[in-house]
Amino acid sequence: MHDTEDATDHERPSRSARKREALDVLALATQLAGLSAARLDQLKLPDDIRAELAEVQRTPSHIAHKRQLAHLAKLMRAHVGEDFESARAALANAKASGAREAAALHRAEALREDLLGDDGDAALTAFITAHPGIDHQRLRALIGQARRERGVGKPPSAQRELFRLLRNSGSM
Repeated sequence: MHDTEDATDHERPSRSARKREALDVLALATQLAGLSAARLDQLKLPDDIRAELAEVQRTPSHIAHKRQLAHLAKLMRAHVGEDFESARAALANAKASGAREAAALHRAEALREDLLGDDGDAALTAFITAHPGIDHQRLRALIGQARRERGVGKPPSAQRELFRLLRNSGSM
């Protein structure tokens, strides 16, 4: 008789595992509740989950919102895990895309600082070599303007324009 009980104990997930799974579902519910209606329409979600998401988004009170989120998570746990795999993948893809965009902006900003720095001529030569199709005269003019703006403390309009040019150059 103990053999049967031991076998069922090993097949069941531990309390900690169930708690982790519940917290993961709650985190997914929170992410989904933060999305716009248009973005939610792109995801393949069950109808009862969509209705509950709409209710969560309509709830303004903090405590009531938390209670609605917990109810949403409970409904989500009742569904099969595969129902939300596409939503998880879409959210992960969006997060990775945002990280790539942020990294590209950081690279453009660092390049702009290199171009405006003390060793700007070497950075300019390297950039022009890497991007032969870029308007060299415009780039040099923007760099000169940006340096003059920094020297006199003017608003950084040329620096912003240089940043936009670097960002749109396709190198980032």
